[in-house]
Amino acid sequence: MLLLRDAQPGDLPGLLALARVLDSVNLPHDRKALAAILAGSTGSFRGTIRDPLRRHYLFVLEDPRRRRILGTSMLIAQHGTHASPCTFFELSEREHYSSTLDRHFRHRVLSLGYHFDGPTEIGGLVVRPRARGGPERPGRQLSLVRFLYLAAHRRDFRDTVLAELMPPLAPDGRSLFWESCGRRFTGLDYQTADKLSRENKEFIQQLFPPGGLYATLLPPRVQKLLGAVGPATRGAERLLSRIGFRFVGRIDPFDGGPHYECRTDEVLQVREHRRLTVARGEPGPGAGEKLVGAAGGGRVRFRAVRTPAAVSASGEELRLPAAARALLGVRPGDAVDAVPFA
Repeated sequence: MLLLRDAQPGDLPGLLALARVLDSVNLPHDRKALAAILAGSTGSFRGTIRDPLRRHYLFVLEDPRRRRILGTSMLIAQHGTHASPCTFFELSEREHYSSTLDRHFRHRVLSLGYHFDGPTEIGGLVVRPRARGGPERPGRQLSLVRFLYLAAHRRDFRDTVLAELMPPLAPDGRSLFWESCGRRFTGLDYQTADKLSRENKEFIQQLFPPGGLYATLLPPRVQKLLGAVGPATRGAERLLSRIGFRFVGRIDPFDGGPHYECRTDEVLQVREHRRLTVARGEPGPGAGEKLVGAAGGGRVRFRAVRTPAAVSASGEELRLPAAARALLGVRPGDAVDAVPFA
């Protein structure tokens, strides 16, 4: 059984190794930037960051026997503020017809847009390559733990959840969309622009044209990538689609990756979240699987496990295996939060 918990400052070396797999805005392969994310996450879990919408939460999946981090994921209370708006291209279609030529065209158009009062965002999902797949389903655990925490603290989050999915990239990590579009307006390569955007998006607002860009002008192979999901992200896309997320016709202005959204209260795990009391005894054979979380009062402020669990006939109590109770640090009578895992 694996343990999901809030990331700690001592996890920095393990997180840097994971960030090497996916050097992204939410999990950059940069010690200083990652240390700042860790500090913000610690303050968020502890509540020392007073405004809930300024918080972000970094979760890790740990093999408790080896004390080894297998993966990470992130929950950002609000993505998009006046200081740092959520930036995107809105995809639309425009039709043109010439009676002289009797020719009719439909063109996809990219229009730059912003959210200054943005949604909650999920991101930073990375699993150690050798840990991927298998019966433990580490990627699924890391994905769903974010909704478990959100459901347990619903008032601290927005009414919409956003997931920005990674598109297909070139073997060397370049974005062909950025090379054909963003680079022409900024003079920056993809990695430099992506890194700069972590701290300041002003250059996008000032250098990108405010009018619509016709995708027709892009190379055909780049047009096919707009809103496409990369091979490494298809599993995440399938999972999100099953629990309520849909493509909303927007793409990332850097790499062309799609934006998927769901109303927060319509996410399956949020709808079916229950706060229950731990009961005595084991769940017994045939018990369904749940993701169960509990608050911690010490250095670790949150723990969760994927475990067989049985809800009582009254719907108020939950029986857990002894191993799950031990990892969660709970006893009969303690409160836990539970959401579906299957």
